[in-house]
Amino acid sequence: MSDAMPSSMKLLLGLGLLTLLLPSALPLSCYVCSTAPTNEQCNRNTQTCPALENRCLTIIDIRGSSRTISKQCATATTCTGVFSTSGLNANGDGVLSECCRNSNLCNVNGAGSVSARRALPALCLLVLLGLVAQ
Repeated sequence: MSDAMPSSMKLLLGLGLLTLLLPSALPLSCYVCSTAPTNEQCNRNTQTCPALENRCLTIIDIRGSSRTISKQCATATTCTGVFSTSGLNANGDGVLSECCRNSNLCNVNGAGSVSARRALPALCLLVLLGLVAQ
């Protein structure tokens, strides 16, 4: 039995590694809006984010029975700054924020979720590693 990996296995492994690296190089798309009264209205427009803005930010401003939602592309620094000022007071008024970067349009509900953008390449790598181990 030879220790050398067959060329077809090398090709599959290379393609699997490429799928892990490629998604992080692609620009992120986010829902964008400014002070929309509902999430549905806020999700009408999308934007391809500039290279340095690699997160989708959602801000929900709550004042009594009134809520407004804003969404945009953001940098990591912007997300950190918004998180530091988020919170609700004893009356339930204030600002809630969420940043996500795991998939295109991840701010659909204002919260990140497990995405195919990151899960699919990881699954491919696991399959390839299983094939190599055989």
